[in-house]
Amino acid sequence: MKFLVIGYGSIGQRHANNIKNLLKEGDSLAVCRQPREEEIKGIKTYFDLKDALRDKFDVAIIATPTNTHLPIAMQCAKAGLNLLIEKPLSHNDSKLKDLLKLAQKKTVMIGCNMRFEPGLEKVSQWIKEDKIGKIVCANGTVGQWLPDWRPTQDYSKNYSAKRNMGGGVILDLIHELDYFYWLFGMPKSVACIAQKRSSLNIQTEDTADIILDFKNGMQGNIHLDYIRRVPARNCQIIGEKGTITWDFFAKKCLLEIVGKPLQEFSYSDFDRNDMYVKEMKHFIDCVRNKRIPLIDLKQGMDVLNIALAAKKSAQSAKFIKL
Repeated sequence: MKFLVIGYGSIGQRHANNIKNLLKEGDSLAVCRQPREEEIKGIKTYFDLKDALRDKFDVAIIATPTNTHLPIAMQCAKAGLNLLIEKPLSHNDSKLKDLLKLAQKKTVMIGCNMRFEPGLEKVSQWIKEDKIGKIVCANGTVGQWLPDWRPTQDYSKNYSAKRNMGGGVILDLIHELDYFYWLFGMPKSVACIAQKRSSLNIQTEDTADIILDFKNGMQGNIHLDYIRRVPARNCQIIGEKGTITWDFFAKKCLLEIVGKPLQEFSYSDFDRNDMYVKEMKHFIDCVRNKRIPLIDLKQGMDVLNIALAAKKSAQSAKFIKL
């Protein structure tokens, strides 16, 4: 299998390094990056996507800024490649149906790696086992000081800070919307308050609070921000029999059921890269064996539509029906 990683920022480098360690005999890896950058030692490097696609790759991993995902995916789909597209799928819904049509016979997966995080996998298991009964509400939080994300880069020049590149917490931190969708299904309506409230030198919203109203009567509340100096990522799920709590940085899940001892699931030996490796293994297996990925293109479109509805709600100060 011939792999092409498109984009060589932090996530592109991570994917390339993980693929190198997963290559089998006969496999190969190449990277396509911006012309102003250097060739990558030990990896065939292209500086023009058209040149790369002439060499007939099997798989493209798209790890470029959000606003470029769909145009690149369209080129790769036309060339017959299977696709792993980094989250979010896009910054708008233009051309989504065209991509769906073009790639219908290929494997397409969206890079929402939090679905491969051990704690959330355990949360999913507990929910499927009906441990806490009917779920009434869930509260998710994620936040980190934006300049700390990539300390060697000027945050104000990164896509996170640029409106036209798909930045802002709603799209940038779409993992929370994705795992709520994964755990609880598609909401029926969305409301959101989102603004730039800090002194950060960015064009985009740095805080957002999203309310999700689900068909089964459950409510979801998600807080996103770029301003938290002490990083946080957690979720509390409240059911009629008990509560599930997940904390990414503590690497721990708690299951509290009335009248029963507290259950704790700890994964202290977990390394952040583990979920990216598991994600890539899953994607490669889906390509080789023609299986449907855990998050396919249709699901990626659903999650993007939730995010776009949240942005629309923030602008209109109204609930948006899905």
